[in-house]
Amino acid sequence: MTKVRPAAAASASLWERDKEVAALERVVDTLCADGSSSGRVHLLRGDAGLGKTALLAETRRIAEARGCTVWSARGGETLRSVPFNVVRQLLQPALLSLHPEEAREYLGDWYDIAGPALGIAEPGEIPADPQGVCDGLVAAVTRLARRDWPLVLLVDDAHWADQETLRWLAAFVERLDELSVLVVVARRPTEVKGDSARYLDTVAEAAGQSVTSLSVLTPEAVAGLTRATLGEHSDDPFCREVWAVTGGNPYDTVELLAKVQDRALAPGESSATELRPLNRSARGGGLVTRLEQLGVDATRFAMAAAILGAEITVDQAARLAGMRHEVAVRCAELLRNSRILTAPDAVAAPADDGLEFVHPLIATAVYDSIPDGLRKAMHGIAAQVVIDAGKGLAAASRHLLQVHADDDEELVEQLREAAREHLAVGAPDAARRCLERALREPPAPDVHPHVLYELGCATLLTSPARTIEHLRTALAMPGLDNAKRVDAVYRLSQALTHNDQLEEAVRTVEAEAARQTTGPARMRLQAVQFMWEGIYAGETTSPGRSQKLSTLAATCSGRDNAERALLILRGFDAMTHGENAEVVAELCDRALVNGRLAPGLGWTDPEWGLELLMMLASSYAYTDRLDRAEALFNEALRAYTTAGWSGGHLAVAHAYLGLGLRRRGRLREAEETLRESLRIAERVGRGLPLYWSAICNLVDTLLARGHTEEAWEISEQYGFAPPYPSTIVLPDPRSVRGRLLLAVGRTQDGINELEEAEKAAAVRGHLNPVMVPWAADLAKALVTQDPARAARLASDARRQAERFGTDTAIGEALRCAAALETGQRAVRLAGQAVTYLEASPCQYEHAAARVEFGILSRSASELHRGLTLARSCDADGLADQAQTALDALGAPAVGLVPGQKRR
Repeated sequence: MTKVRPAAAASASLWERDKEVAALERVVDTLCADGSSSGRVHLLRGDAGLGKTALLAETRRIAEARGCTVWSARGGETLRSVPFNVVRQLLQPALLSLHPEEAREYLGDWYDIAGPALGIAEPGEIPADPQGVCDGLVAAVTRLARRDWPLVLLVDDAHWADQETLRWLAAFVERLDELSVLVVVARRPTEVKGDSARYLDTVAEAAGQSVTSLSVLTPEAVAGLTRATLGEHSDDPFCREVWAVTGGNPYDTVELLAKVQDRALAPGESSATELRPLNRSARGGGLVTRLEQLGVDATRFAMAAAILGAEITVDQAARLAGMRHEVAVRCAELLRNSRILTAPDAVAAPADDGLEFVHPLIATAVYDSIPDGLRKAMHGIAAQVVIDAGKGLAAASRHLLQVHADDDEELVEQLREAAREHLAVGAPDAARRCLERALREPPAPDVHPHVLYELGCATLLTSPARTIEHLRTALAMPGLDNAKRVDAVYRLSQALTHNDQLEEAVRTVEAEAARQTTGPARMRLQAVQFMWEGIYAGETTSPGRSQKLSTLAATCSGRDNAERALLILRGFDAMTHGENAEVVAELCDRALVNGRLAPGLGWTDPEWGLELLMMLASSYAYTDRLDRAEALFNEALRAYTTAGWSGGHLAVAHAYLGLGLRRRGRLREAEETLRESLRIAERVGRGLPLYWSAICNLVDTLLARGHTEEAWEISEQYGFAPPYPSTIVLPDPRSVRGRLLLAVGRTQDGINELEEAEKAAAVRGHLNPVMVPWAADLAKALVTQDPARAARLASDARRQAERFGTDTAIGEALRCAAALETGQRAVRLAGQAVTYLEASPCQYEHAAARVEFGILSRSASELHRGLTLARSCDADGLADQAQTALDALGAPAVGLVPGQKRR
């Protein structure tokens, strides 16, 4: 049975909370028992006034008594628009204990990424990637937590935490299997929407069954608390009325009993009728009335404190309230005595001579009581107070957002600058709010399109639909200079592409190019048009596109980046159409400067985007120039990792690096990097082109390794099936899925899928037999039921391979031809395939050709060589096939490479 009275050391707010306190003691004890154990989340859930903050304070007491390090922070109702506010509070003790050099050492590569968000480093010139900043914060807290074990993190009022902190918290709790940390989160069950609700749901899932749902006090507990506060002579009717008017809410009960003491009311039945009006003065209008009774100055000071919201000091509140310091000191003391303000409690971050409201309910009531016009004016003054304190426009922006709209050009510029500061630290949503507020001012006519352009850029990664709306409006207005206009059109086309409106993206760029006179701007737009058409998986959107591109590229020598872009696009187009590989490589080489990407055409440069450079690297990958392709893929990975871009860009970099490793025949490494790509892509969102790149290449690699069942499981788990995306994916997903279906025994389904691949390739003119490898698999599948068609397919594939001219393409075509023949003709063709593929950089295909030649020629030496190659590629299925053939010949077993098991 739960005891009514708490332990003597516990506060009145912990009355009837023995069970909850015991649960907190258990989780703290579990943390302290073993530094190698997994971390955990404990969630405190309850409505306002039920004692969440008191339980967090008790958690601190318990943890510190056991030698734990405790970091704590609290969300604020008026502070939700301040990015990284709560995580900065949380890390403040750790950060203050470090010298700048120590902080850099602890955070390592993440210092320049997470440091600006934490306020300990200057932001870079390129806007920070939000996902990269989140990952950097996870890494930062992880490293600091390992230093400070046993560590307890307390987050109060998480329902009011800023979205950036909640994103970090959701990511961090998912890593607790690797880290021994206790995270205790207190929140109300409602008041959260959108992404913030999703992040808090993740926290709740991590907590599992470790949840404390707080309820109101029982009548017996209220009676016990009443008698403990007012004396044992408090009679039953009085105690019952205390419970009735407060509903058993611990905060209301404690406040009501304090007011009874202040009034010196006798705790008997005769006084019970006075309890209800007394209780009303603890919240809402009743509290405001009580505040007004303290005088005009005290009311103004309390209003100023409510506007400031956090880090409230007497000096700042005095300035905001427009009163002398000595008057402010008296007001602060009066409000403390009236239990409206207090010194920061144990859970909130400490501050010199700081103040905070006794309870968030009081802060809300005071803030809501401020007349609208006065509140907006006070926010304007508060913004200036923050700016004068040297905290910057980003910190002041939460006040700037609230001021009255009044055609203030200076305010528009301040909001634009605040948006830039938010973007620099990886807070695009905060930037969006600033720019949307700037539009309501509104801006001057010549500034208006610039604000819309900046707003479109700020929402590009988070809301393509909004970006489209803002940029279209900006382009419809006069005011953008030509360079800015061209860039706006490019970004609009990006947003349309991300929004699966690729054909409209092409038309938008095409129309703007027609408006431009001959020169770099027009050439850039033409290149962008060709680029979007080049990645479109449907029918060609521009008649004669390839011929137009070829004609335009023929005039380019690579003098500037627009010309270099056209050379890359022409090379990619030639590669997809299976033109001579030497021509493709020569076009790509001309787009480089001394063998490297030109300045302004790097992986993180915003003018062109990553699609163009992936086209360049892919062209090299499919023309047997894997050394150059891998150099570009690795450069992309380094660039995005260094810049802290942990979202879609990093997923694509891993996917294409995996493609390069797969082409090279380093299958185990390819699988590892493709799984990482898929992990990141899942976080960004299923269905996007980057997601398809990861899953398609992973299935292709698992098939090459001979892990057919796993490839099928991955395919089913991640939805690798029609409908396919509107952008092209390398290699062709229909070809890969068709091969998968054949491998799992669904022959007719596989044939149907490969025939769909044939039709799609014909529509786009994609004749490169390595990039779209449907023909060889379809020919092999049809060899028994339609040998004539199979022979035609193999003959066409060989002709196209010889036209393309790479050793890989020709060798693969010869492998296919050998598979359709018998006797010595099959042996001869297989031997020719080995000759070509031995000269190819694609070692898996070489290994497969060796094994097939060894089987057909019954050559133990060829099988031994094939087996060795297969094992070096980690092609387990192929190695098994070779070993089985050797066993059938009675040949001695070939040695395993070190650390490898015989399957």
